[in-house]
Amino acid sequence: MDQREFARYEVVDGVAVITLDNPPVNALAPGMREGLMAGVERAAADAAVTAIVVMGAGAHFVAGADVRQFGKVRPVSTRASAAALEACAKPVTAAIDGYALGGGLEHALACHYRIATARARLGVPEIKLGLIPGGGGTQRLPRLVGPELALDLILSGRQLTAAQGLALGLVDTVVDADGYEALRAQAIAYAGQVAAVRPLPRVGERTDRIAAATSDPAFPASLRKAAPAKSLKLLAGRHALACVEAAATATLDEGIALEQALFNELENSDESRALRYAFSAEREAAKLPGAPVDARPDPVRSAAVIGAGTMGSGIAIAFADSGVPVRVLESSAEALERGLQRIRDTYATRVKRGSLSQPAMDECLGRIRGVMQYEDIADCDAVIEAVFERVDIKQEVFARLDQVMKPGALLLTNSSAIDIDVMAAATGRPGDVAGAHFFAPANVMKLCEVVRGPRTSMDTLMRTMKMGRDMGKTCAVAGSCDGFVANRSRTPMMTELMLMLEEGARPEQIDRVMVAFGYPMGPFAVNDISGLDVSYEGRKRRAAANPDYRKLHVPDRLVDMGRKGQKTGAGWYRYERGDRTPHVDPAVEDIIGTVARELGITQRSFSDEEILQRQLFASVNEACRILEEGKAYRGSDVDAMWLHGFGFPRHRGGLMFWADSVGAATIYRQVSQWHEAYGPRWKPSALLAKVAAEGGQLRELRGQAEPA
Repeated sequence: MDQREFARYEVVDGVAVITLDNPPVNALAPGMREGLMAGVERAAADAAVTAIVVMGAGAHFVAGADVRQFGKVRPVSTRASAAALEACAKPVTAAIDGYALGGGLEHALACHYRIATARARLGVPEIKLGLIPGGGGTQRLPRLVGPELALDLILSGRQLTAAQGLALGLVDTVVDADGYEALRAQAIAYAGQVAAVRPLPRVGERTDRIAAATSDPAFPASLRKAAPAKSLKLLAGRHALACVEAAATATLDEGIALEQALFNELENSDESRALRYAFSAEREAAKLPGAPVDARPDPVRSAAVIGAGTMGSGIAIAFADSGVPVRVLESSAEALERGLQRIRDTYATRVKRGSLSQPAMDECLGRIRGVMQYEDIADCDAVIEAVFERVDIKQEVFARLDQVMKPGALLLTNSSAIDIDVMAAATGRPGDVAGAHFFAPANVMKLCEVVRGPRTSMDTLMRTMKMGRDMGKTCAVAGSCDGFVANRSRTPMMTELMLMLEEGARPEQIDRVMVAFGYPMGPFAVNDISGLDVSYEGRKRRAAANPDYRKLHVPDRLVDMGRKGQKTGAGWYRYERGDRTPHVDPAVEDIIGTVARELGITQRSFSDEEILQRQLFASVNEACRILEEGKAYRGSDVDAMWLHGFGFPRHRGGLMFWADSVGAATIYRQVSQWHEAYGPRWKPSALLAKVAAEGGQLRELRGQAEPA
């Protein structure tokens, strides 16, 4: 594309207006920086031009770099185009509407003035891609807002509103302008007002905020202390700290040289490749094969949740947080009040820790209403069943919903495993039935696994996906089978965990290995939070249906003893009253030893490598089998599910991306060996064998048939 198409140039009343135009969000694409620089050069050479305005066409300034361009050669860098703005001898004003993120904000920082509309959003989110700002942002931002705040913005990647940006000095003024033409007019007027002001206020030349910070004898130790420990575990976090420190202690040129070297290192790092892949996988998961290209599914404007337990309460909060009125239905006044109190307590905790204001809490609670009659939810656009995981109970619920819900309402189940068609068969409108499987806690975890039954209509699927996205969830489609895609692919991992216990591994060792791999918590500590009884009924159901099912004796015995996790004060670990710190419990060691003796298993020690591989290779093999059966669209969908449903370390990319880093051939050989050693559960997937033989990529696999 010709650079002139990216940067339109016009002169109005002596002000050159450069409009960046790369819809839909003005991502920086090849040719865009060149067009911007050409416009600045043209304005600088025109004696009739006294000032310059840079703005975006449409609803956004610049939403950052095109992620697809990272790792590729770019003829002109953001560093160069930003430097051209700052060096211009005529005042340059950035007029910001919508997103000014990443390279977009870096260009704005290089301008001499910044005005913004109230809807503008400002930030440097590169850390989420394993990168640091690479266009001078690590140097200009500390000079403008101070090193500590700049480091916080870089490490968190959070976005600021225009009002917040004004308070921090990130923008000079917030204007009342709705749309491109209105902002353009205000920007031209503002540029005219500052046209004669000298010297030009170049951010790169500011020293006041740096001097204030470095006057503290504790600097730079105080800066390092301000960085969250979890941020510094990643290379990008450590490099961000080094660059911000350089901004406070070196010249602008020296700092930018360091930024360039460290950015280049990060851009080619495994960490950044994994994070960039994760970003792309999430977006790919939203695409539905077979959906009409021009489809605009109707939004859910009112919702209902059946069941006020932990999951139902969390789903209700997620609806309320997204602005959707929701009714919570329970069969008894006591159960309903418990659920509503749980909701109130959750919001109160947010207010107490400062993540939510009291007025915002009151507004959200005002969207939630408890009811006890099905007729009270009949007019809702969608209803999500979140009752106990028993087939008979769910069938009763769906039969009742079929009787009362308005035509076209989405009839959704939060089941984590049960065949969607079982619920659909209880209704006279199976096309309206689908799964909306949230992960606990539903108001926190970002995954919504949308499950397509054999008779689920495409319209239902599209509307459910939109509902989930509007709730701020990452949505991916699964076909209907036991456990769907997410839990089914994870079940072998959990099985191997339990079997390794019988063979001699211990919960605390396994948790330590997985934390070292990158999980925030180990699987046993997590299981204690979610409750050991959650999967207990599912195991009983599978055992009843399959005489060859390998029972997991240790967790079953713990549940039978009343050890259900933190809620009972003991599970895999024990807990002191009022304290959630897990403590190793000799009683669990005794139970494991007893089960091993009863089964005739000789216990042994495990290496950390075997613990990691036994878990994850089992799930990789099962994910391949799921794709063989056409129960998932893409290997990358599995990654999106693991990232947002199970907290898989994001810097590992996802289960399948990580597996590719090991190599399909290596995994296939090990799975084959364990098949010989442990029997049928380790039978290699035919698809895994095929990818191993062909040297392919597991993350690029496509389902062998459409999920159904």
